[in-house]
Amino acid sequence: MTTHDHGTRDAGPPLPQPPQPPADPPVPTASAAPAASDAPTMAPAGPMAPAGPMAPAAPAAPAAPAASAASAASAASDGGRLARVRRGRPDDPRWARPALWALLAVTTVLYLWSLGASGYANQFYSAAAQAGSESWKAFFFGSSDAANSITVDKPPASLWPMALSARLFGLSSWAILVPEALMGVATVGVLYAAVRRRFSAAAGLIAAAALAVTPVAALMFRFNNPDALLCLLMVSAVYCVLRALEDARTKWLVLAGVCFGLGFLTKTLQAWLILPPLAVVYAVCAPAKFGRRIGQLLLAGLAMVVSGGWWVAIVELWPASSRPYIGGSQHNSFLELTFGYNGLGRINGNETGSVGGGGPGGGGRGGGRWGDTGIDRLFGSDMGGQIAWLLPAAFILLAAGIWLTWRARRTDTLRAAFLVWGGALLMTFATFSFMSGIFHQYYNIALAPYIAALVGMGAALLWERRNEGGRAGAVASAVLALTVAVTAYMSYVLLGRSPDWHPWLRWAVLIGGLAAAAGLLLTGLLATGRLGRKAALAAAGLGLAAGLAGPVAYTLNTVDTPKQGSIVTAGPSVAGGMGGPGGGFPGGGRMGGPPGMQNGRQGTGQQGQGQQGQGQQGQGQQGQGQGGRQGTPGGGTGGTGGGQPGGQNGFPGGGFPGGGQSPRNGQGNAQGGQGQNGTPGMLPGGGMGEGGRRGGGMGGLLNGQQVDAEVAAKLKKNADDYTWAAAAIGSQNAASYQLATQKPVMAIGGFNGSDPSPTLAQFKEYVKQSKIHYFISSGTGMGGGPGGGQGTSSQITSWIESTYKKVTVGSATLYDLTQKKTG
Repeated sequence: MTTHDHGTRDAGPPLPQPPQPPADPPVPTASAAPAASDAPTMAPAGPMAPAGPMAPAAPAAPAAPAASAASAASAASDGGRLARVRRGRPDDPRWARPALWALLAVTTVLYLWSLGASGYANQFYSAAAQAGSESWKAFFFGSSDAANSITVDKPPASLWPMALSARLFGLSSWAILVPEALMGVATVGVLYAAVRRRFSAAAGLIAAAALAVTPVAALMFRFNNPDALLCLLMVSAVYCVLRALEDARTKWLVLAGVCFGLGFLTKTLQAWLILPPLAVVYAVCAPAKFGRRIGQLLLAGLAMVVSGGWWVAIVELWPASSRPYIGGSQHNSFLELTFGYNGLGRINGNETGSVGGGGPGGGGRGGGRWGDTGIDRLFGSDMGGQIAWLLPAAFILLAAGIWLTWRARRTDTLRAAFLVWGGALLMTFATFSFMSGIFHQYYNIALAPYIAALVGMGAALLWERRNEGGRAGAVASAVLALTVAVTAYMSYVLLGRSPDWHPWLRWAVLIGGLAAAAGLLLTGLLATGRLGRKAALAAAGLGLAAGLAGPVAYTLNTVDTPKQGSIVTAGPSVAGGMGGPGGGFPGGGRMGGPPGMQNGRQGTGQQGQGQQGQGQQGQGQQGQGQGGRQGTPGGGTGGTGGGQPGGQNGFPGGGFPGGGQSPRNGQGNAQGGQGQNGTPGMLPGGGMGEGGRRGGGMGGLLNGQQVDAEVAAKLKKNADDYTWAAAAIGSQNAASYQLATQKPVMAIGGFNGSDPSPTLAQFKEYVKQSKIHYFISSGTGMGGGPGGGQGTSSQITSWIESTYKKVTVGSATLYDLTQKKTG
C-alpha cells in the first residue's frame, strides 16, 4: 500500500510502485516524494571509479590533487552517463535498450526514406532558407530573398537549421529536409525519455512508437514547415517540467521557459497553448513551498521572455527603412503579425490579408472556409486520418490514469505526469476544435506527442494494475479491453473513408482488435497462472498491432508519396475531404494539399466593376472531376467563375473553381472568367495531379510554378547587375523562380499577395534605379491574391502591363522592366 502524507485517507485504489528514475541526478520516487517542506535526500551520483595514480603536486599549487580528484570524479560521472545511454537503467529489462535503439533506427530510416522525392517541399520556406544561406541579414530576419524585400509570415527560428545546412552542404532538397527528419527522430527520443522517467520501459516504447507512426507526424517530420521544430521544443518543454516536478529544481523550469521562448520564435503564440496547464500543475504539485513554486514560475517566465523576446525587440527597434518588410502584417509590424494574423485572427477568423481576405469566417458551425468547428472537428473526414487514430484511446487512458492516482499525495509524480500530458492534450484539442481562423490538417502534429504519451502511460499503468489481480485487476482488464475495442473501431471508420484503398485492412483491424479486446477481458476475469499471463500477453500484442496497423499503413503511404506546396496531408485521399473554398485549394495526395471533394462546391463570382457601370454578379459552375486509377486529388475541373462583362476596363468576377479530382498528370481547375477589357479571374485552377504543377492552387499563391530551364537561363543572365533578378506576385511564385535561379526574386505582396509591400511608388523607384530586371506574370491578372481588388499588387501589375513590353519565354510571360512600350 502506498504511504500517504499526513491527513490523506488511505482509501481508493492502491498505486503500483513506479520505476525508479536514473540515479544521477537523485530524485524521490513517486511513493516517497518529499513533502513540500522536506529537502530532497541526496545520494551518490553513481559508482565512483577509482582514481588513477596522481602526479606529485608542485609546492606552489597545493590544490592540484583535489582538482585532479574532481576531474576524475567528473570523468567517472560522464562515463556513467554514457553507459546509461548505451545500456539503459540497471532495472531495465535486457531487451529495453536494444528495442529503443531499434525503434530510433527504424524511425530514422522511415523519415529519411526517399526524402529527396519531395524536392523543395514548401518552396515558401525553402526559398527563405536559400536566402539565409547567402545573406546573414536574411538569415536573421527570415527574409524571403537575399536582397531582403520581405520576410516570411513567421519568426525565423525554424529557418535557421535549414539555412545553416544549405550554407554548409549547398542548396538541395536533402540539405533542406534532413534537419526536419532529424528533429523528428529527436522528438521520438525525447518523448521516450519523458515517459520513461516515471513509467516502465514498455510505456516509453509504446509512446515513442505511437508518435513515430502517427501519419501527420511522419508527414511534417519529412516536410519543411515550422511544425517539426515546434513539436520538438514542446516535447522538450514538457520533459523539463516533468523533471522539475520530481525535485523542484529551478534549472529545469528555467530550461522549460527557454523551450517556450524558442517555440515562440518558431510559430509565435501557438507555442504558448500548453503554458496554462503546465504552469498550474507545477504550482499545485511541485515538492516545494508555495512561495518558492511561484518564484520559480516567475523565473521560468523571465527565461521565456528573454529567449523569445530578444529577437522581437531587435526587429521592432530596427529602423523599418533598413530591414525587410514583416510579411503577413499590414503595417510592417511583427507585433501586429503576432497578435493579429498569427494570433487572435486564428481564433476568431478575423485575419486581414489572409487567404480569401479578412473578416470572420462564415458558414458551417463557425469554421467557414476552414471547415466546421465543434467537438467532432478532428474526427471528421478531412482531419481524422491525420490524428484521430489513437485520440479516443488517449482520452480513455487519461481518465483511467487520473482515477488510479486520484488519492495520491499532492506531490505524486505519476498523477502529475497525467495532468501535464492530459492538460496539454485538452488545451490543444479544444483550441483546434473551435478556432475559426486558418486551420490546416497538418497543424494536428501538435497533438501527436500528447496522445502518444498518454497511450503509453495509461496502458502501462493499467497493465500493472491488471497483474495485481482481484477486483481492481478485473476492472483494469475491462478498461484495457474497452480501449482496444474503441481504437479498432476508430481505425475501421477512418480506413473506410478510403474504400478502394486496401479494403481488407479495415476488416483485419476490426476483427483483430475485437479479438484482442475479448482476450484481455477474459484473461483478466478467468485466466490465472503462467498460461493466463501468456494468453494475456498475446492478447495485448494483438491489440497493439491492431491499434497501430491503420496509422502505420497511412504513414507508409505518406512516406511513399512526394509532398509539395503549402497545404499537404498524410495518407490516401478520403471521401468527403475538404477541398477548400469551391475546391480552389490544391488537392491532397501527390504534389498537393487536402483532398478535394468529389463534387466541388458552387463557386461564387464577384461583381464586375467598371467606369461605366457594374456587371452582374457571376456564378461559378459546380465543378466535377474524375481521377484516374492512380490519380491523386487535385483541384479537378473547376467552375468557370467570373461575372458577366462589366463596364469598360472592368474587373472580373473572381469565382472559386469547383472541387473534384484530377487524373494522373492532369491539370486542375479552369481559370476564372474575364470582364470586358478587364483582367483574368484572379483565382485560377487548383492543384495538380501527380506530375503536374504548373498553374498551382490560386495561381501559384499556394503551390508555386514549374520553371522551365529556358526561363531560368533568361532570368540568370546579367542577374548580378540588379538587386533582384525579377519580381513576382506572391511568395510561392517568387520562390519557384528564386530556387530555380538561386538569385533574389522579390515577392510582391508576401505569401498571399495581399501585403502592401512594396507600394506602387516604392516599386516605381526600384525600377527607376534599375534594381529589378523582370516582372513575372503569374497569369492571375490582378495579382492581388484573394480579395486583391485594387490592392498594391494589383496596382503594380496594372502599371507594369501598361508600361513595359512583355515577352513569352517557354510557358512564362515576362515583362522586361528596362524596355518600355513604344508609341
